[in-house]
Amino acid sequence: MNLGGPDRIEAVRPFLTRLFTDREIIRLPGGPIGQAFIGRMIVRARAKDAEENYRKIGGGSPIVHWSTLQGAGLVERLRARGHDAEYALAMRYWNPDSDAALDRLEAAGVDRLLALTLYPHYSTATTGSSLAELKRVMKRRRTRLPLDEIDRWFGHPGYIEAIARRTRAALEAFPVGRRPTLLVSAHGLPKHFIDEGDPYCAHIQATLSGVLGRLPELPFVLGYQSRVGPVEWIGPSTGEVIDRLAGQGVKDVLVLPISFVSDHIETLYEVDMLYADQAARRGIVNFRRVDSLNDFPPFLDALAGLVERRLSA
Repeated sequence: MNLGGPDRIEAVRPFLTRLFTDREIIRLPGGPIGQAFIGRMIVRARAKDAEENYRKIGGGSPIVHWSTLQGAGLVERLRARGHDAEYALAMRYWNPDSDAALDRLEAAGVDRLLALTLYPHYSTATTGSSLAELKRVMKRRRTRLPLDEIDRWFGHPGYIEAIARRTRAALEAFPVGRRPTLLVSAHGLPKHFIDEGDPYCAHIQATLSGVLGRLPELPFVLGYQSRVGPVEWIGPSTGEVIDRLAGQGVKDVLVLPISFVSDHIETLYEVDMLYADQAARRGIVNFRRVDSLNDFPPFLDALAGLVERRLSA
């Protein structure tokens, strides 16, 4: 299960409309009526720029491509270990959705469902919303299959080691003797979720501690990206952090997008293009990004181990 993304330019506006009119992911002022009105205003204001940004990364989000490879790699590993397993994708705000996922799994004759969210860090805005939508669809369809769920795995050793391995490989690409500052960038979240007890930031910090414990000692900073809408967001923003590092004379920066398990608009455009341009303008000479986990075999091994423990419970 994941957030999803528009698979073609024509899908950008309807995708953004689903996103910004849903109070489960971003709570805009004015209650449900204000949400619908302001959400559509945001879409109108952002749609053309968003379409252009998706054109720059190939014409659509690759999230379904990578999620498909992750699901296939996961099931391949489970079957090799003797488990009779099938998978389907359920994207929260685009296709394939929960209905399509249940169609596929029911056609395959499964007798048990295990919802694996591809958000390692729990938030009611992401994990909570995806699981709530699945349960609504199951209720409407009168699906009787038993449902189990894995809703957080921010501290899983295999997941943390996979990030560390990707990061160590990226560090080797820097010139000998140049020690970069590690800019850890997590997806932002409206502050009201944290004020209401959402554990997302604590989970990010726990993953970060685990990763740093597996790396050479480095200076590091944490920022949050992808702010949108007229609400207060957690900070500092990744853009603010880049400006601060440049002001301190830092010339080498390695970005680790810690809350993402695959490439999408936030990595391919926001980090690789938008933030890279900002860093260059501010005099940062080497600005690079750690490769996303995507179908990295150690990450797929971690997912298989995570699921297998639940299957054996």
